[in-house]
Amino acid sequence: MAKGTMIIDGQRVAFDGEKNVLAVIRKAGIEIPTFCYYSDLSVYGACRMCVVEDEKGKINASCSLEPRDGMVIKTNSARLLKHRRMILELLLASHDCNCTTCQKSGQCHLQDLAQKFGIRRVRFQDTRQRYAIDRTSPAIVRDPNKCILCGDCVRVCEEQTGQGIIDFAFRGSNLSVMPAFNRDLIDTKCISCGQCTAVCGTGAITLKDQIGAAWAAIHDPKKRVVVQIAPAVRVAVGEAFGLPAGENVLFRMCTALKLMGVDEVYDTTFAADFTTIEESNEFLKRLKNDGPFPMFTSCCPAWVKYLELNKPEYLKNISTCKSPMEMFAAILRDQYAEKDAQDGRETYHIAIMPCTAKKMEAGRDEFKHDGQPDVDLVLTSREIIDMIKETGIQLPELEYESPDMPFGLGSGAATIYGVTGGVAESVLRYCYPDKSKNAIRAIKEMNLSADQPVKEVTVQVGDDELKIAIVNGLVNVKQLIKDVEEGRKFYHLVEVMTCVGGCAGGGGQPYGLKPSKIARGVGLRELDDEAAFKRAEKNPVVTNMLAEMGTRKAHKLLHVSYVKDEK
Repeated sequence: MAKGTMIIDGQRVAFDGEKNVLAVIRKAGIEIPTFCYYSDLSVYGACRMCVVEDEKGKINASCSLEPRDGMVIKTNSARLLKHRRMILELLLASHDCNCTTCQKSGQCHLQDLAQKFGIRRVRFQDTRQRYAIDRTSPAIVRDPNKCILCGDCVRVCEEQTGQGIIDFAFRGSNLSVMPAFNRDLIDTKCISCGQCTAVCGTGAITLKDQIGAAWAAIHDPKKRVVVQIAPAVRVAVGEAFGLPAGENVLFRMCTALKLMGVDEVYDTTFAADFTTIEESNEFLKRLKNDGPFPMFTSCCPAWVKYLELNKPEYLKNISTCKSPMEMFAAILRDQYAEKDAQDGRETYHIAIMPCTAKKMEAGRDEFKHDGQPDVDLVLTSREIIDMIKETGIQLPELEYESPDMPFGLGSGAATIYGVTGGVAESVLRYCYPDKSKNAIRAIKEMNLSADQPVKEVTVQVGDDELKIAIVNGLVNVKQLIKDVEEGRKFYHLVEVMTCVGGCAGGGGQPYGLKPSKIARGVGLRELDDEAAFKRAEKNPVVTNMLAEMGTRKAHKLLHVSYVKDEK
């Protein structure tokens, strides 16, 4: 990696391994503006907002310029400031500026820079063709009229999920970002992961907002509103209120939801313990019956959708266990049926999730009974943040309130479901014959949540030598499947998380770069360390309920089979 010293705006700045001049500039304490640069993705270099001027007067994009020893640059000359203001004015001229009602208002990068650079009027007329807004996806809304062609959505869809659903089309002034042949998203192989909504800075791609439906249910006296909160949500929501990434705000969220009018608040970790037990027993049964292998985890709905659309022959390999969200929903429906009949109220079930694909999962036919979904509504972390802010509740100032019982108790193993490697680790804890603390430590030392595309481990469990893989980002699963098909690799268990970092980096989480996503994962690991019990089978409520259900009822409530998506 290159080392040396640069002169930036007259000050000496040492660099050591920074991949571009932009990173060195930011190291010097200068926040140079960008649109198309997203540090977790490849360099595109199209917007030209980050241009710098060298000592010879040459202008270059700092994001695509390699640092060199002795390089002298200016970041804020008169030419550069004029250049940036012109770019902003042209972007605003070709942007649908209905900012007051835009979902990104207050968090829009274009809006922010227009204010910083003092753009008060736009001299150019918008002559672009108007496009229809695409609301066909169960999770995502696409408004091409707000697109500034930064390409972040294109790159994240290709580089982190490997889907390539959206791309650039046409040339010159007609250049657009769209699915192939400008299809609606519902007619593509979009898996609703929502990573495009996380990186879009202008509101051209946003998550499907269902806040109005949530408020309607909360204010309806005939509805008993019951909420479940996923593990990864609690370590991300606080960021929007000035708290550090990774800080647990579950107990403050319980207080806030009760103040907002929610009747009962539960913890999805309760259902994750059910998932661990059921999935582990299924895995042990496959070991006994010699397959089929590998057994794929089933918690990530975007991953399940990917298999349906692209590799339906592997649906037999995916665990039949429902995701924790849907297991919770099935248990709730079963437990509350009599209660609803007695008091004449309808239980309305809201799931607060870090994942936009959960909106798609909730609408699947497999999770509907008598025409009604088991989960009535899914709110992402960003939506619940907006709802809390709408009420004026100051989250950091709230007192703690625990989730309601009996569905508010979860193990440490359930908490780490929100981070890459957590599901596989939870299954290992259950399957390990050694139940001592040292066994837990040994499993943790395997570092299953390591930040690498595919983590492979070999584990001795009893007489069996198990080969396990953890896929961190859906783009990496294609090579893994190819290696399995061609006989280069063999695995007993494969955990797949569509989003890098797992649910902690989900598409419904607050906007965050890699460091904040890592901090969320660390926060979940710390909650596991602090948990009263570390294994799913130690949860007394879960084990008692499974005993009362019996094998037949448990399988009916907690398992599902997926079939090829013919459409």
